[in-house]
Amino acid sequence: MLTAIILSLWETSGCGAMTLNSVALLQVSGRTRGGGAGVYSTQSRRRRSWVWNQFFVLEEYTGDEPLYIGKLHSDLDKGDGQVRYVLSGEGAMSIFSIDEDTGDIHTTKSLDREQQAYYTLRAQARDRNTNLPLEPESQFIIKVQDINDNEPKFLDGPYVARVAERSPAGTSVLTVVATDADDPTYGNSAHLVYSILQGQPYFSVEPKSGVVRTALPDMDRELRDHYLLVIQAKDMIGQMGGLSGTTTVTVMLTDVNDNPPRFPRKSYQFSVPESTLVSAVVAKIKALDADAGPNAEMDYRILDGDGLGTFRMLTDPHTQEGLVILIKTLDFETKTSYTLRVEASNRYMDTRFLSAGPFSDVATVRLQVEDVNEPPYFSPRVSQMAVSEAAPVGTEVGSVSAHDPDASNCPIRYAIDRKSDVENYFDIDRQSGVIRTSRRLDRELSALHNITVLATESLDHSQVGKAVVLVSVTDVNDNAPSFPVEYQTFICEDAQPGQIIVTLSAVDLDEAKNGHHFLFSLAAKASCSIQSGMDAVSPNKTRFPPEGLPIIYEDSWKLLVCVAMVTGAIRRRRKEPLIVDDERDVRENIVCYDDEGGGEEDTEAFDMFTLRHLNETKRSYRATAAEPPPSREDKHQLFQEFIMDRLREASLDMTAPPFDSVQTYALEGSGSAAVSLSSFSSLTSLESEQSYHFLSEWGPKFRKLAELYKDREGGGAS
Repeated sequence: MLTAIILSLWETSGCGAMTLNSVALLQVSGRTRGGGAGVYSTQSRRRRSWVWNQFFVLEEYTGDEPLYIGKLHSDLDKGDGQVRYVLSGEGAMSIFSIDEDTGDIHTTKSLDREQQAYYTLRAQARDRNTNLPLEPESQFIIKVQDINDNEPKFLDGPYVARVAERSPAGTSVLTVVATDADDPTYGNSAHLVYSILQGQPYFSVEPKSGVVRTALPDMDRELRDHYLLVIQAKDMIGQMGGLSGTTTVTVMLTDVNDNPPRFPRKSYQFSVPESTLVSAVVAKIKALDADAGPNAEMDYRILDGDGLGTFRMLTDPHTQEGLVILIKTLDFETKTSYTLRVEASNRYMDTRFLSAGPFSDVATVRLQVEDVNEPPYFSPRVSQMAVSEAAPVGTEVGSVSAHDPDASNCPIRYAIDRKSDVENYFDIDRQSGVIRTSRRLDRELSALHNITVLATESLDHSQVGKAVVLVSVTDVNDNAPSFPVEYQTFICEDAQPGQIIVTLSAVDLDEAKNGHHFLFSLAAKASCSIQSGMDAVSPNKTRFPPEGLPIIYEDSWKLLVCVAMVTGAIRRRRKEPLIVDDERDVRENIVCYDDEGGGEEDTEAFDMFTLRHLNETKRSYRATAAEPPPSREDKHQLFQEFIMDRLREASLDMTAPPFDSVQTYALEGSGSAAVSLSSFSSLTSLESEQSYHFLSEWGPKFRKLAELYKDREGGGAS
């Protein structure tokens, strides 16, 4: 028979010690299996289970002896020592021990409920001799009973909170929370109550919820911007003997726009030099605002005053200063002082506080203009003058005038900047500013002079004013007409009177207001006449003088004469015989030559008219008389030198074929009625004779040419 015991826990007053009582349960009879005690049989009796309540043990036991927890007992135990009690599970034989004979359970160590609140163990009764189980193994729990050994803790502290200034009483600031590690289900060890130890009368805390609220209205940030609170949490519902913990709460008052800007002074005075540049800051004023951040931002403006169109105001975004800015040039001689009435107002308003008064302030700003020594001033800055190119040296061109804008009215001295008049065409009177010519002027060289005139104060040479004077040189008819080129022409011997030989043109460097009007005329005993209006020369005789034809050229405005020599050559024209001289006609003869290159395509032909007239380059020049024509011997020498130059160029030409080739030259015919000058006949129809001996000295390249002219010595081409 197995007896199960129920262990009940009771507490004595004062000490809190625990004892266990045993209560016998209902017994069930039956025969044992095998007839022996301690051995059970399923046929004769039923197996019984252990029955008990939880065991309890107080935490934090500090006694010297093991603490008795309870007792295990089996009804099979006859007290003869045949039953052995065995304990297993959490903490068995390390924290908890059992007496094998009596079943008494003890704890050998101090327990902490906050570390482990209960332990699960297993108990069994065994036969001491056979070590066989007499009963099945049963499980039970040892629960650690809590004591108030932990104080409340604020895990999130210390706290920092913000609340707007001027908040009404009862405004929630924040909620503080404390925790207690003790068992909240047993006693009042974890039941907390909050209270405020520091921070009254400005703030309060709700005892149960920990909500911190404002206790006073209209707290002013400008007087005090933060508060330090000490909050306490106490267990045991705040009773005596309870444990407590504290934390701090720093409450910052945030700003609201409850203060208007105020100028420290009602009047300001500044000095401004009259030379101050436009857009410069000439004064700074600042209104004070006790608020912070955007609530202290201000806008400045000019309400009225005589400087309303001369100055304007802006706000410095970093310093909140009012900047007085110049928008118009100052002049001490015109106005010496300005008065402004300025206003500073908050940029952002809080309607809750508008009833306290206007959020703006007004001050007066006086600006005194300081005189600055300014350079002389020309009026006008740019002057235009005119003078004739025929004006003699010392002619007065005009005058300039400068004045000292300062009140001292210092004497002024004038000068010309020689960088603008390098050739010293003009001088200026140092005192009067009268400009005169110092050299003869020539409109054809420079029609406009741009000079710079300087005005310097006699007492302060650093003060210099400048002006520009544009002097236009007017024209006079001081240039004779001139022919731009030298004319040389040819005429057939049978030319009819009135036939146009050449058309002449002339230039005049003088200015033509209504266009140039020229008169052309021939010198006395001329063989030709000039057709007025066409500028053309036509023959009226059959011969020209060998030195050329003089032409008198007159300007219609003034009798300025240009004499030009027109050289003409009468070309003798005759018919060629019908029988062609085979020996002279190279077109009917076979010319033998070694052509290892390009053959006829490499032949270099020259326009003989071009070769004869190399010295006729177009020139534009001014002259009072025409130059005499070059001599015929010079033209022959020039022709020879040119051919020699072309020979050297052909010999040194890297692109030419690397062999000598025969150049073929032939007559173009008997001439042209259209006055063609490209044939040899035309070229050799001049009055002087041409020698061609030099062709034999030019080498193999010109051998054929020398043979062609060999029989022409002493006569012209026919």
